[in-house]
Amino acid sequence: MDIQALPSKRDKVETAILQAATRLFAECGFEGTTIAAVAQAAGISKQNLLYYFPTKPSLYQRVLDDVLDDWLARMEHLADSAGEPGEVLRAYVRAKLRFSREQPWASRVYAMEVIGGAKFYGEQIRARVVPLLRRDIAVFERWMADGRIARVNATHLLFALWAMTQSYADFAAQMALVLGRPELTGADFEDAEQLVGELVVRAVTSVA
Repeated sequence: MDIQALPSKRDKVETAILQAATRLFAECGFEGTTIAAVAQAAGISKQNLLYYFPTKPSLYQRVLDDVLDDWLARMEHLADSAGEPGEVLRAYVRAKLRFSREQPWASRVYAMEVIGGAKFYGEQIRARVVPLLRRDIAVFERWMADGRIARVNATHLLFALWAMTQSYADFAAQMALVLGRPELTGADFEDAEQLVGELVVRAVTSVA
């Protein structure tokens, strides 16, 4: 076993803090979350938490940084403009739904920040998300110019993709209520992947 690969005590404590903070920020927002509550949820003292994150804004910033790092890493599929558009789009939908399934609290904390006007994280979104959006739009435009997909408004197509996939995290509780079960299942996400992928591919290509 590679001893160096084992997480250190510091890493474990930091991970526990970030997991607790992500859930609380998602449930209560920035204003409604306290350092004391995060510390209690993480199973450490408030003083110990402040050693790792001296202020609530610094903790919130780190949570959102980690959320965005994970989200953007999964969104690289559209960078493959040489790929077959239908396959690339289905992979994109699959990655977005996996993020919603595996990181629901991360999706919700990001959504709450945006719904609140991105008061704390607007500059980072402009610096990191907007360039990615423009890159993806450029991919659609190359496909359209080459006659590989139908003419569409690429910006609003991406907005629709985000809305359809992220709703499976942000509105999972409502969906579960409608379906009459405690939470969404793996089968629900598989069905969503098939349907959303089919809708998107049919919207931009002549062959699904």
